[in-house]
Amino acid sequence: MLDKTAALEIRPVESAEDLKTFIRMANAIYADDPNYVAPLEYELSARLNADKNPTIKGLPLRRWIVYKNGVPAGRIQALVNKAHLDRHQDGAGHFGFFECIDDQAVAHLLLKTAGDWLKGQEGVTKILGPFNNSINEETGLLISGFDAPPYVMMPHGRPYYANLLEAEGFSKAVDMHALEYVPRPQLMPAKRQRFIDKALSNPKVAFRNIDMSDFKAEIRRLIHIFNDAWSDNWGFIPFTEDQIDHMAAELRPIISPYNVVFCDYDGEPAAFSLVLPDVNNLTRDFGGKLLPFNWAKLVWRLKIKPIPRARMPLMGVVRKLQRKPVGTALAYKMIQMSQDANVSRGVVHSELSWILENNESMLSLLLDMGAEIYKTYRMYEKPL
Repeated sequence: MLDKTAALEIRPVESAEDLKTFIRMANAIYADDPNYVAPLEYELSARLNADKNPTIKGLPLRRWIVYKNGVPAGRIQALVNKAHLDRHQDGAGHFGFFECIDDQAVAHLLLKTAGDWLKGQEGVTKILGPFNNSINEETGLLISGFDAPPYVMMPHGRPYYANLLEAEGFSKAVDMHALEYVPRPQLMPAKRQRFIDKALSNPKVAFRNIDMSDFKAEIRRLIHIFNDAWSDNWGFIPFTEDQIDHMAAELRPIISPYNVVFCDYDGEPAAFSLVLPDVNNLTRDFGGKLLPFNWAKLVWRLKIKPIPRARMPLMGVVRKLQRKPVGTALAYKMIQMSQDANVSRGVVHSELSWILENNESMLSLLLDMGAEIYKTYRMYEKPL
């Protein structure tokens, strides 16, 4: 219900205390949601720090908090990603980190303020999002699948968020899906397995796991494949050198060799798959905090308890193989190898995300394997 007597005030995020409020205010919005997983505050703080996160370094951005009767009621970030504008020429400025109580007046103030600021930026003619901070981090507004907690590096949301945006004139840009997969011993029907075996009998094909002794270079190889494989996708922007190094540093503590599969074709890197243990499953009861004692709990859980959930956030096959039988077979085989390795280590649920709604070949492949769409995220846009 809209309370017309409420006093609303929007303030820019300028101080360290403001940033702390920006980070923590979502906890109150999700206080009654058993599926919410508060992000670790130190990790989110680093993502919002341009000195620590090369994704936003040097980019024009602003953040705001709306207060209702003196209490934080909503937040938003507006950002101009030059790499996106240069590549897509769509005039899009981005919004993200949107959280809001169920109050249209609060949402209006947030979205109008962000839109007005973006409209004043060179080359910006529309607002598009949510991007937290870019398409290569967390992307999309959850519109279905609220009854399950998010996997690592995936956003959550409230069911009323879509209504708030649509009431402000935002419309669908594109949908993306998350698929749930319950691993089972027999992954492939016999006919499909014969297809894979035949396609991969080519002596040019070779599979291997990541070489941890050459980790930084291996991540560069992975991203080189990704930048080629995903280059035609909606909203794609390539990783920069700084972003690749940053990603390598972040992944190293949680990656095991069996969770990265490479395929070489004719001696050249041609495909990869990456699986992340769902650390959200270990930190759900932390409330976003590691201190004073949760850090010890996390270390203990990582060492003692198998993580029963895993997410495959990235997989790619170079474009020159994508429409060939061997390209499809590579994707099947990498998923099969990752599944077998994770099942043997206690994984019982996994997520493959996200997949664009128009990526019919990948959706068909995953659905054929027994995966099911269980969450959908929407990107929204509005002319300015």
